[in-house]
Amino acid sequence: MDCKNCSREVSSKFCPDCGQVTSLKRIDGHYIIHEIEHVLHFERGILYTIKELCIRPGLKIREYLTENRSRLVKPIIFIIITSLIYTIIINVFHIEEQYVKFEGEGAKLSTPIKIFTWIQGHYGYANIIMGVFIAFWSKLFFKKYQFNFFEILIMLCFVMGIGMLIFSVFAMLEGVAKLKVSELGGIVGVAYCSWAIGQFFAKEKIFNYIKALFAYLLGMLTFVILAFLLGILIDFIIKH
Repeated sequence: MDCKNCSREVSSKFCPDCGQVTSLKRIDGHYIIHEIEHVLHFERGILYTIKELCIRPGLKIREYLTENRSRLVKPIIFIIITSLIYTIIINVFHIEEQYVKFEGEGAKLSTPIKIFTWIQGHYGYANIIMGVFIAFWSKLFFKKYQFNFFEILIMLCFVMGIGMLIFSVFAMLEGVAKLKVSELGGIVGVAYCSWAIGQFFAKEKIFNYIKALFAYLLGMLTFVILAFLLGILIDFIIKH
């Protein structure tokens, strides 16, 4: 029998080269339940990831980058799932105060409005793009540390994922209890991100937390400004 993944001849249940199983089981109810349990598993799933990132984000992300990448949920998947949770909550409870919001006159700013509407509907992908700009400022502010740009971006996927869950909790409180707490949620979310980023680089240095706050805010501001300017440029090209 040849491996269906790498075409090597195999005579056991697993390919000795790539590890692919020789015969896949059919997908049934048991398979679906197993996949859900795998995602939620407290030792290596999303619940464990959330717990560790809430208690000791700097330590666990450093461990993920340098020692063990099997304990935490994959960072890209994590930020997409948490962003999806936030999107579902604000739509279910019809929350108008979102953490990225833009208003303008439709006739004059048609493309910028479309861009920010896309952002509000696709927070998972938008957060990854936003993370690129926050990673740029973080790399600039923490250049003496030996983390490269992509490692910082991975760290931000975890941190911003928890930030989205914080926004989700406050959005749910607003929807259920009818309390205007979205702004407070925004403050708590930004405070967590600043704390987690500062802890990631060096938790014993207080000034790192201040630099982390500025890196986060400047990254957000850069993202918003460039998204707005991109929309203006597209409108200009279309009209001329």
